[in-house]
Amino acid sequence: MSKQTYRICCFQRKFKLKEAEAPDEIKDLFGKYSENGIMTAEHLCKFLKDVQGEENVTKEEAESVLESALKLVHEHLNIVFHRKGLNLDVFFRYLFSDANVSISTDKKVYHDMTAALSHYFIYTSHNTYLTGNQLNSDCSDVPIIKALQRGVRVIELDMWPNSSKDNVDILHGGTLTPPVELIQCLRSIKEHAFVASEYPVILTLEDHLTPDIQAKVAEMVTQTFGDLLFTCGAECLSEFPSPESLKGRIIISTKPPKEYLESEKLSEKDNGSQKGKKSSEEKAWGAEISDLTQKMIAAYENKESEECLDEEGDSHHENPNIQQNTAPEYKHLIAIQAGRSKGPISEWLTVDPIKVKRISLNEEKLANVALNRGKDLIRFTQRNLLRVYPKGIRVDSSNYNPLIGWMHGAQMVAFNMQGHGRPLWLMQGMFRANGGCGYLKKPELLLKADASNEVYDPKRLLSVKTTLKVKIYMGKGWHLDFKRTHFDAYSPPDFYVKIGIAGVPSDSGVKKTRPIEDNWIPTWNDEFEFPLTVPEIALLRIEVHEYDVSEIDDFGGQTCIPVSELRTGIRAVPIYDEKGEKYPSVKLLMRFEFVK
Repeated sequence: MSKQTYRICCFQRKFKLKEAEAPDEIKDLFGKYSENGIMTAEHLCKFLKDVQGEENVTKEEAESVLESALKLVHEHLNIVFHRKGLNLDVFFRYLFSDANVSISTDKKVYHDMTAALSHYFIYTSHNTYLTGNQLNSDCSDVPIIKALQRGVRVIELDMWPNSSKDNVDILHGGTLTPPVELIQCLRSIKEHAFVASEYPVILTLEDHLTPDIQAKVAEMVTQTFGDLLFTCGAECLSEFPSPESLKGRIIISTKPPKEYLESEKLSEKDNGSQKGKKSSEEKAWGAEISDLTQKMIAAYENKESEECLDEEGDSHHENPNIQQNTAPEYKHLIAIQAGRSKGPISEWLTVDPIKVKRISLNEEKLANVALNRGKDLIRFTQRNLLRVYPKGIRVDSSNYNPLIGWMHGAQMVAFNMQGHGRPLWLMQGMFRANGGCGYLKKPELLLKADASNEVYDPKRLLSVKTTLKVKIYMGKGWHLDFKRTHFDAYSPPDFYVKIGIAGVPSDSGVKKTRPIEDNWIPTWNDEFEFPLTVPEIALLRIEVHEYDVSEIDDFGGQTCIPVSELRTGIRAVPIYDEKGEKYPSVKLLMRFEFVK
């Protein structure tokens, strides 16, 4: 036990910094699964089965866990413990260790990867080359490299002729973003494409080029990627290949140009809400996750036409020569053609049994279609690809609630990866699953029709399938990762936890613990229950805040975990910063249980 001193004017306040101590429930469990103060491999095996839900664990595996726990404590404290078992202190340290986390940290891919691409959620970026906002930040290959290192699998480049019209730049057209050369981006993509995942990288190109420059692009792409490039000739795909069959390949996809040009009407409608004063909390770490029901209703009220939607802004901004006279060598490289979502919804949502396609919708148009034709969207995405992207007025590179796309089967929910905030935390948390490979198999309810050929209806209120029970015991590590006065200049922090579900509207909600005053190692012992109707597409949201009576509460960390990936029992929960980087020491100790 040590002491910390805080100065207030000419006075000093001293606080004890205690060692982390096992909560009473952990002590009771240790007593139940040990004998004479020692938990043997046999005891540990029973604990793993009964409490942790690891029904198939063997005694040999329990012995391996025990040896790892003893080794871990010996390396950190240089203390030799009882070699035949764990005492309470070592058992407690094991529960808080990386060997016992809430979601598997194994980089092993465990989803079936042999289905068509349309059967997967794919980690997708928007305007990947931008370092900051959408108006005047630098264009660079650095954010592309960072995205690939995180496991992002869809990279977006906007191609424009350079000033001398003899080469290709990457920039956000119609803005003040300084360009970066296409060839630099291509070389960085080749170098870093498969450092985090061996599964395919999809390169989405927004094309603003004349045919002669397209031919130059084809030459650059072919020479840079070589055998890594996947092509399928002039034939339209009748079905998308599987991620497994495309390992180590780079796929070229195009989309109609000028996505950045949203209609003026749309901008005018949204400007009022954008100019509204942000709360102090929103300024600090992003807006609260939007309510999907209200989002869809608002989009419906703002719609221009219920039956007709334009995909990528106003058609009079397009150059018809660029669209019609595509260079053949360039066209040959395009494996995934992007269709257009112009005209009646019923036409472009029609599922073609002979060929597949990819379409794009901005977040508001998706909300509109989802409200009116949600079941048609799901039927469409069972075979075809749907890409969703941020609305044009998000000039600050903010993001939207990704669940509106996921719950309607959208594979490519494109996000600005260069910022931070709650929507991005959901995206990062979602794709930590399946070994972080960037591809997640969609749940069966989004992939198949029932016996009556009916598909899942996102608007229909379903019965509760399971209830997630969560207990938050305690947290530790902040005193190691933060300065003494980071949260409060006059006393230790007053931490509390926000915990909730992001999922379908009926499952979503947030609750919170009480603040624990003046304590770097807070113990809450608070329990919560979350009834879930669609647990397959729900994420558990966890945020730690430090209560401040006079100013905005300070941020103490966050994580998001797919509910379907949760390991039941008592688990350590690693905590991440605003940008999604894991803190070295900060963890929560929690218990997860599913009840029918």
